[in-house]
Amino acid sequence: MFEFDQYLGFLAFLTILTIGFWLMIFLLTFVIPYWVFGSAIERFKEIRAEKKANREVH
Repeated sequence: MFEFDQYLGFLAFLTILTIGFWLMIFLLTFVIPYWVFGSAIERFKEIRAEKKANREVH
């Protein structure tokens, strides 16, 4: 059915495919939401600090 080098190539392909699949799942469920919500919170803090600074000046 398979020669040994074809078998190793098939295993390498499956390994790369599996690593890519789990990396994509990890990125979509953890890294991207963490990045988006973290940047939104930081922007909100900056806006709040600007408003506070403007109130103290005027």
